[in-house]
Amino acid sequence: MSILDLAPVVPVVVIDDVETAVPLARALVAGGLPAIEVTLRTSCALAAIERIAAEVPDAVIGAGTVRTPADVAASVKAGARFLVSPGSTPALVDAMTGSGVPFLPGAATASEVLALAERGLTELKFFPAGPAGGVAYLKALAGPIPDVRFCPTGGIKPENAPEYLALPNVGCVGGTWLTPADALAAGDFARVEKLAAEAAALRG
Repeated sequence: MSILDLAPVVPVVVIDDVETAVPLARALVAGGLPAIEVTLRTSCALAAIERIAAEVPDAVIGAGTVRTPADVAASVKAGARFLVSPGSTPALVDAMTGSGVPFLPGAATASEVLALAERGLTELKFFPAGPAGGVAYLKALAGPIPDVRFCPTGGIKPENAPEYLALPNVGCVGGTWLTPADALAAGDFARVEKLAAEAAALRG
């Protein structure tokens, strides 16, 4: 499974209430976005991953903001089918490599990309995409490092996502706009599904 090829957009989700996890995941999947990254930024994130893995079989649930080997182990135990890290250290990459699930290690510079490519890793997260140079930077990387593909995340919006998706070295983008806080607070999962459907159509 290549995470980059599942859908044009991977929703990057922060879950504060575990009870929203399953209906949220169902709405995203119904909208055409099966790969869902739940960030390990809240106390209920692992429980949310576990619930989605158990109750939404069509979701490809992943864990994001994976920073330590302990995060790797806990995420896989909860049922995560892929891992995403904001950056990369040797210990973290070792743990993700040994996890048995696909992963997107984070990189923001050419040197970081080359270091990961030396380890045979050619599908990476580019983060933070906007502050790190955005579309122009990824275009520049494509020349000398054409065999590496990215999921840029950070500063991606519906307005600029098509620019990223048009690049030959971008497989998908990560976005937080698909799960607005007010929609989650109101239980408006129909709105989430609508946003997901619009995102799924970004690369027709």
